This record gives sequence, C-alpha cells and structure tokens, in this order.
Amino acid sequence: MADPIIEPLQADLLNEPLNFFFAEHFRHRQLCAVIDALSAAVVYDADRVDQVVDFLRLDAAVHIIDEEQDLFPLLRRRCLPEDELERVLGVLSVEHRADAALGAVVRTHLEACQSTRLAPGLDPEKRKALSAFATQERRHLALENAVVLPIARLRLTAEDLQNLGRRLAARRGRVLTVPST
Repeated sequence: MADPIIEPLQADLLNEPLNFFFAEHFRHRQLCAVIDALSAAVVYDADRVDQVVDFLRLDAAVHIIDEEQDLFPLLRRRCLPEDELERVLGVLSVEHRADAALGAVVRTHLEACQSTRLAPGLDPEKRKALSAFATQERRHLALENAVVLPIARLRLTAEDLQNLGRRLAARRGRVLTVPST
C-alpha cells in the first residue's frame, strides 16, 4: 500500500462548488489517513508532519470559513422546513469549533515533533490526540457528505452555485472563470 498523501485540489473544481466541497472532504479524509500513519509511526517523517501542520494551519481553516460563511448561510436561505437541516447545520457548526480546537492541539503536538525530530507515535498523549482528531473529523465529514451536500444539490440554484464558486475562488485569490458553453 502506498504512503498516504493529501492530493492538491484542481482549481477548475471551483466552477462546480458542490463537487469542490466533496473533493475537499476527500482531502480531509486523506489528512486523516496521514494522521493515522503519523500516530502509529515510531520513526520521524518530516514530510508527513510538515504536510499535516500546513494543512491544519491553512486548508482546514479556510474550509471552515467556506462552510460557515458561504455554504451554510446559503442553505439556510434555500432549504425548506421539511429538509430539517437547521439542526444538522447547528451540530456541524459546533463540530467546526471542536475540530478547530482539537486541530490546534494536534498542530502544537506536531510542531513539537518538528523541533525534536521525534515521531508522534512515540508519545501516548500525541498518539491519543491525533487519533481523536481523525475519528472526530471522519464522523463530521460523513454527516456533511451524507446529508448536507445532497440537500445542497436539491435546493441551490444555478445562480447560487455560480455565486458560491466566485466566493470560494475569491477567498483563494482567484477569479472564477465561467466555462464557455
């Protein structure tokens, strides 16, 4: 089996923001696989540690903003009462705060590993924090993929999706190019 990696996102996915979110969720699952490997590692792997630290510092933070400032408010405006999505979005917002807090702990542990050049798997406290984060993140992603994205596909209009894509692109310093038809 190949070493777990976190693949880069293709910029053209911003033209299809729900596919972008699905792909980003896949990257978060890849993050969890790398974290699992690190929590079991007894040999320091600088590349993987650096990759996770960078992902938690940059990508994960931007992803939470994407959902909290753009996707979730848009869904709140478009969903029908029978969708019963408000409770789910509330749960996910609470989980985002928990993810950010536990992610900060994981990042601190891994930054310590960067300094000492020791594998996180050698320290039971680090191992436990990494495993807890990966478990929590997978559960969170499952809820978003199984509930939120399918409802978004049902309720969001073409204009909503175009505007969402523009906002996601702008957050990344890009200008969304509308594909020619």
